[in-house]
Parts: sequence; structure tokens; C-alpha cells
Amino acid sequence: MTQQRREQVTVDAGSFDLHLWLPPSGRGPGVLLIQEIFGVGPYIRDVAERLAAAGYVVGAPDVFWRFHPNYVAEHTPEGIQASIEKAGQLDPQHAVSDCVAALRRLGEVPEVDDRPGVLGFCLGGTLAFGVAAAGDPRCCVSYYGSNVPQMLDLVPEIRCPTLLIFGDQDPYIPFEGVADVRDELADDPRFIVHIEHAGHAFDNHKAPMFYNEAAADAAWAQTSAFLAEHLPTASGAAS
Repeated sequence: MTQQRREQVTVDAGSFDLHLWLPPSGRGPGVLLIQEIFGVGPYIRDVAERLAAAGYVVGAPDVFWRFHPNYVAEHTPEGIQASIEKAGQLDPQHAVSDCVAALRRLGEVPEVDDRPGVLGFCLGGTLAFGVAAAGDPRCCVSYYGSNVPQMLDLVPEIRCPTLLIFGDQDPYIPFEGVADVRDELADDPRFIVHIEHAGHAFDNHKAPMFYNEAAADAAWAQTSAFLAEHLPTASGAAS
């Protein structure tokens, strides 16, 4: 059984929630888990539980706090449209700096061993890539970050091992952009680009219009192996 609580992250403009999950052991390496456009809702909470059960201390920041604190939307057409509108209110620079502050705060939590890594999905995948460039995570996993193909100028700033996961049928990320990322990073030992035969948000089991079980399982196996190598827990993997 994982334990949960909230911490506060303080920045110049105020403070916001960092939702925290502790592993059964009570401590472990940290993972900053950055939300999709739907907020820190049931799907992100399930991912946090999965990571915590594998031995990680997980912190999920409230990314939309500046204009709609603790926003959560349902995985419906209406929820998607409302969440796209919310994401449109986000200032990318503030969002990255807030997540960097959350990464720093997670590293200060007494139950966290060593420097945390960062993992994000969709909007969070884009922000995780930005955090890898602007912050100092131990490693980075970015799932289908829509803006990553336009952010390759940040590559020289990224020092940590980074796993980028995409679908080759993603209507939000044209495959030409994914191919550009793959080709640009092919010879860079810091990066792994993993491409599944799937569309957008294929890991999200709460969204039947997106979920692809085979792709999700394969990508999570890749994620688990990557975390086991670069952010190992006492059990050795994120199962």
C-alpha cells in the first residue's frame, strides 16, 4: 500500500501542490511525474501508483495552478476540448520553470534518495524535455511530447540520459517530426528514441479512444528497463 500526501512548491508568483506518493518501503529514488492536459487525474494517479509500487517516490505537480488550480477533466470529447483550451492558457516558460522548481522540491523531500528523474506524458512529455534542458534531472522519459520536434535546439543543454517515446500514427505529431527527432539523435549516446505502431496517448488506459494495450505494454517495458538502469530502485525496475 502506497502512502500519499501533498507538498508545496514555492516560486516567485506563489505556491502550488506537489502530489506525492511514497513506495511501500517508505523511501526511494524520486520521479517527477508531469501530467497530461487532463490534470493530475485518475490516469496520472494510476501511473504514480504503478511507479510507487515499484519503489519510487513520485511527485506530480499541479501544472495549471496559475489559472485553474487542481484542474481535472474527464476523458470525453468535452473533456478533451476543455483541456486543450486550458493547455492554451499555459505559458511554456513559466510551466517549465515551475516544473524545474517542483523537481528541486522533490529532491528535498526526506524520503527521496539522490537526484530525481522526470517523466511526462503528452503535454508533460514536452515539459519533461524542457526540464531536462533547464534543470538537472538524473534522467528523463518523454512520452509523445507534441512540441519535442520543435525543441531540438535544446539538445545541447540536455546532459542526462533521455528516452523519447512516440507513436508513428499520432495525429498531433506528424511522423515527419518524429523522424527528424530520430535522425537528429541517432548517433547521440544520451538519447534513445523509441517508436511504437500507435497513435497519441496510447498509454492512457482511462481513454479508450487513445489506449493501445500492446503499444503501452511495449513502451512501459522500455521505460522500466531505462529507469532500472539510470534510476534504480532497491527492486531494480519499474514493473
